Amino acid sequence: MDQVFEWLAVLVAAVSELTPLQQDAIETAGILVVLLLVRAAVLYVVRRRTTVGVLRYRWRKSVTYITGFLGVFLIAWVWFEGVGAIATVLGLVGAGLVIALKDTVANFTGWLFLIWRRPFVVGDRIQIDKHAGDVVDIRLFQFTILEIGNWVEADQSTGRLIHVPNGRVFIDPVANYTRGFPYIWNEVPVTITFESDWEAAKELLLEIARRHGSPMSEDAEREVLAASRSFLIFYSTLTPTVYTSVVESGVRLTARYICEARRRRGTEEAIWEDVLRAFAGRDDIEFAYPTRRYYDRTRQPERTPAEPGAGDRPAAS
Repeated sequence: MDQVFEWLAVLVAAVSELTPLQQDAIETAGILVVLLLVRAAVLYVVRRRTTVGVLRYRWRKSVTYITGFLGVFLIAWVWFEGVGAIATVLGLVGAGLVIALKDTVANFTGWLFLIWRRPFVVGDRIQIDKHAGDVVDIRLFQFTILEIGNWVEADQSTGRLIHVPNGRVFIDPVANYTRGFPYIWNEVPVTITFESDWEAAKELLLEIARRHGSPMSEDAEREVLAASRSFLIFYSTLTPTVYTSVVESGVRLTARYICEARRRRGTEEAIWEDVLRAFAGRDDIEFAYPTRRYYDRTRQPERTPAEPGAGDRPAAS
C-alpha cells in the first residue's frame, strides 16, 4: 500500500510540472479511459444477466449515448473551464453548424424526436415514403430498415438494408404497422361468374374467413381498448365479413378480416387454399376470369315475325 501511495505522489509531482496544455490532454485521456471502462463493465453485466437480443441492443445504445454525452461535457469542462465558457463556445459552434450543416442538424434533431416521441422503435414494421420494412437500428443521423415488398410479393423481406436519414421523419408520413395497434385489416377478393350461386359462395367464404380471422378478433378487442387510451381508435366490429360487388367479369366477394401485420401473407394463403377446396366440390360455383365474346351474323338464324328478337344472343368463345 505504501508503494502505491509513493507511486501516486510521484505521478502527481510529475503532472504538476507539466504545462497547462499537457495537463488538459492527460485529463482528457483519463476521462476517456474511465468512461470506456464504465461502458465495458455495464455491457459485461448486461451480457451476463440477459440473453434477449432486443434488451442487449437497447442497453448498448443507451450506455453509449450516456457515456458519449457525459464525455463531451467533461472534456469541454476541462478545456474551457466553466459552464459560462462552455455555453458561449457551444452557442457559437451551434450557430455555425446550423448554417453550414443544415441537413446534418436536421438528422440529429430527428434522432432527438425519435428518442423523445418514439413514433417507432427497433423491431417495429413501418413505411416511410415508398420504403417499408422492419426497423433494425436507430443511430444519431440515420435509421435502418430491413426492406419488405418491392419486387417481392406481399410483405416478405427482400434482404436489403435501407438507411434513411432521421430528418425524413419531419418531411414524409410514417406509417407504423405494429405500434399502438398491432393488427391490420386485410382483404381477399374472390370473383365468380354471374351464372354462379353467389349467395352460396358468400356463405362459404364467410365461414372460411371466420375460421381464420375470429381468433385474432378476440385478441384485437383487448388491443383496441389499450390503444384507445393513447389514440382515438374505434371499431364497431372486428369480426370477419364478406362484401359483395359487381365487376366486369362477374360477382366479386371480398373477405375482410383482421390479422397480425407479419402474418398477412400466411393467412391469405390459408384462406385461398380453403376457398379452392370448397369451390372445387361445387358445380354451381365457378371462378370468373377475363373473357371475350363475339357475334357472328352468318351463324345466327334469320329473324322471322313469329320469332321476335331471334339471333340477338351472341356466340361465346
